[in-house]
Amino acid sequence: MVDLGMSPLANAFVEPKNFYRSEKFYPLRAMICRKCYLVQLKEFEVPAKIFGYYYYFSSFSSGWLKHAQTYAEMAIKRFKLSSKSLVVEIASNDGYLLQYFKKSNIPVLGIEPASNVAQAARKKNIRTLVEFFGLRVAKKLSAKKLKADLVVANNVLAHVPNLNDFVAGIHQILKKDGVVTIEVPHLLQILKHIQFDTIYHEHFSYFSLFTTRKVLSSQGLRIFDVEKLETHGGSLRIYACHQGSSHPTSARVRRLLKEELTFGLARLSTYRNFGKKVQRAKQELLGFLNNVKNRDKTIVAYGAAAKGNTLLNYCGIGPNYLDYVVDRNPHKQGTYLPGSHLPVLKPEVIKKTKPDYLLILPWNIKKEILRQMAYIRRWGGQFVLALPKARVLS
Repeated sequence: MVDLGMSPLANAFVEPKNFYRSEKFYPLRAMICRKCYLVQLKEFEVPAKIFGYYYYFSSFSSGWLKHAQTYAEMAIKRFKLSSKSLVVEIASNDGYLLQYFKKSNIPVLGIEPASNVAQAARKKNIRTLVEFFGLRVAKKLSAKKLKADLVVANNVLAHVPNLNDFVAGIHQILKKDGVVTIEVPHLLQILKHIQFDTIYHEHFSYFSLFTTRKVLSSQGLRIFDVEKLETHGGSLRIYACHQGSSHPTSARVRRLLKEELTFGLARLSTYRNFGKKVQRAKQELLGFLNNVKNRDKTIVAYGAAAKGNTLLNYCGIGPNYLDYVVDRNPHKQGTYLPGSHLPVLKPEVIKKTKPDYLLILPWNIKKEILRQMAYIRRWGGQFVLALPKARVLS
């Protein structure tokens, strides 16, 4: 579908002591299956090496916390969850979501492979199992009579190389009339808005409703509802249950499937054309940055995000264009971005250096960043977005 060249792992941040050591780069190519139209990457590194120690902590985004709280309130009401229920989140990170169920006295269990992140959740008194979820773990939980009324899988399905084993595990731990909700970046939005920076080695697959239905159905799960979300540039929240469950199927499922097919998600030409659009977006961004440097203006970036690392490495952007990148996450501060080796600093540095332009790398939380960094306008600073086309925000 698209060839983004050679790239390091998107979250393989470089510690200062390793600055001069070589990094591993891998081909970053998104491939499309001719039969089922699932977009996939090859597995160059096992999940244990990618997720065993993780730099991403969900709670550092206030917007994401609000998203989690709103979801919890909705789920408690819609599925009538109580102190007798059990909510299991797969890839529960630092407890950003389960904390809201716990506050309502609903029993929770987090399953998180990164021990350092799981430790942050445990400090919030959120029961967390440090494991990579799959059928093996699900059977262990079932043997302990742990069955979930609600399974939450937010932005994790894409991170799983063995989809069938993962979904079979969900089927195993879900109660007879239980519900699983899955959030994934919507492939249709990735293609429509040229969001190629969403592609990186942590993501093994990219989903539409069309393909997700096939994956879930193969393991005995049925999609009964779907919502469109604004998160991550356009995501889907998919509701599924056991095949024989009584949950009625919403008309939204049929409407979205029709929309996807009308857009062309079952035509190979749709995917081939995406690569050409990506090349144009790269050329336009480099043209913009060259213009900035030719005018002796300074530009820095906000957000040491995985998607930003894809963008920078594919476009060959490093200290030749950007002075540094800032991030609120203290676990990333003091490191260097993989590949580009840009230093990751505290956001407060921007007040001292007063750059002319601030390139927002995690554009999915641009509203949050615009509020946080509004003060750059005092000295005439301007915000820049790279995709789908490089532009200055008014």
